[in-house]
Amino acid sequence: MTIRLLIVDDDPLVRGGLALMLGGAEDIEIVGEGADGSEVPALVARHVPDVVLMDIRMPRVDGLTATERLRATSGAPEVVVLTTFHADEQVLRALRAGAAGFVLKDTPPAEIVAAVRRVAAGEPVLSPAVTRQLMSHVAGQSDEPPRRALAADRLALLAGREREVAVAVGRGSSNAEIAAALYMSVPTVKTHVSRVLAKLGLNNRVQIALLVHDAGLLDLHEDEDGA
Repeated sequence: MTIRLLIVDDDPLVRGGLALMLGGAEDIEIVGEGADGSEVPALVARHVPDVVLMDIRMPRVDGLTATERLRATSGAPEVVVLTTFHADEQVLRALRAGAAGFVLKDTPPAEIVAAVRRVAAGEPVLSPAVTRQLMSHVAGQSDEPPRRALAADRLALLAGREREVAVAVGRGSSNAEIAAALYMSVPTVKTHVSRVLAKLGLNNRVQIALLVHDAGLLDLHEDEDGA
C-alpha cells in the first residue's frame, strides 16, 4: 500500500530535501507540501494524506497548534513532528495533542523513511529509551495537584489488568515485555492496550505513557520495585 505523505515546513530547502528523499521510496507518495500550519486543514482536505510530517516552528500557525487542531478532527491523519531537539517541551505538547512521534531534522534519511512507514502502520515513533528520556524531562510537572488529580481520575476508568498494562506502557515496555512480566499473551496485551486507548480517548501509547506519568504511577511502581 502506498503511503500518502504531506510535508509542512516553512523552509523551502528543508521541504525540497525531504520531498526528494522520501519521494524516492517506492511505497511513499508526496501528495502535497505546505509552508505554514495555517495551510494544514485545506491541504489535508484536498490531498487526504495518511501521514503529515510537521515542523514545529513556523511563523503564523506553529506545528503544535496545527497538530492539536488536526488531531481533534475525525479521521485525522497521523502526525510526526520535526524538531531540532530530542527532549523539547514543545515535543511533549505535540505528543499530548496526539502526534505519533517525532524525528530530528538531522536524522539519517533511511530512519526518516522507516519512521513514516511505522507511523502509517500504527506504531509510535518513540523507542522505550526516548520515552523514558521524555518522562525524565518533565519530571516534577506531575507534582502539580490539578494535573495529577485529573490524570488519576481518568486512569480510574480502567480495570485492574488494563491499569497494569497502562503502567507498563508508561515505563516504555514493549508488548512482548509486558506479556512476559504480566504472564499473558502478546495478543492479549494488544487487546488491553486497545481498550485503554478507547476508554481514555487517547490516540496512541505515547499518550498513555504521558498520562501514567502525570498521575505519578511511575514513581509509585518504582518505589514498590525498590522495596
